[in-house]
Amino acid sequence: MLEYLLAHVGETVSKSDLREVAAPATEWARRLRELREDDGYRISSHIDRDDLRPGEYVLETPEPIPQAKRVHAIPAALRRQVLERDGYTCQRCGAGAGDPDPYSYERRIRLHVDHEDPNGPTEVGNLIALCSSCNQSKANVRDASEDARNLLARIRRAPRAVQIEVYEQLRRKFASS
Repeated sequence: MLEYLLAHVGETVSKSDLREVAAPATEWARRLRELREDDGYRISSHIDRDDLRPGEYVLETPEPIPQAKRVHAIPAALRRQVLERDGYTCQRCGAGAGDPDPYSYERRIRLHVDHEDPNGPTEVGNLIALCSSCNQSKANVRDASEDARNLLARIRRAPRAVQIEVYEQLRRKFASS
């Protein structure tokens, strides 16, 4: 697959192209992720570039970017504890595990547990549940204040009817702004 991408640097390739050159074909997505995350190749998708549709990819440059070693592996029990604490919802956008992905109708929301402070300890107080989209783009997002995060956390734990009521109240309040 890497040879194919290197032969098409800067060109749009489809997932069917990648599936065809991958061996076995069922593992093409895993291999693409490995090239991106482990090997450091800049492979863009519709999440990274507006001009690409779902299932289209572009290898931006032939040179990989050196990847930092993962030194803060999160044990499974700690990951479960954080997901339970955060109500199995993304703490930035509120998406729940298994919800339809708003950016790709064929996918479901998948949650990750990540460090709030990348240089901090691997403990409950420094870990947060994020969906794939928020986790990938978190470097470009300014965090809400602590007060806003606390309020959002309370709203996320409320029943859906209460969440809708809060939304409607805020929409009416700010509609005239």
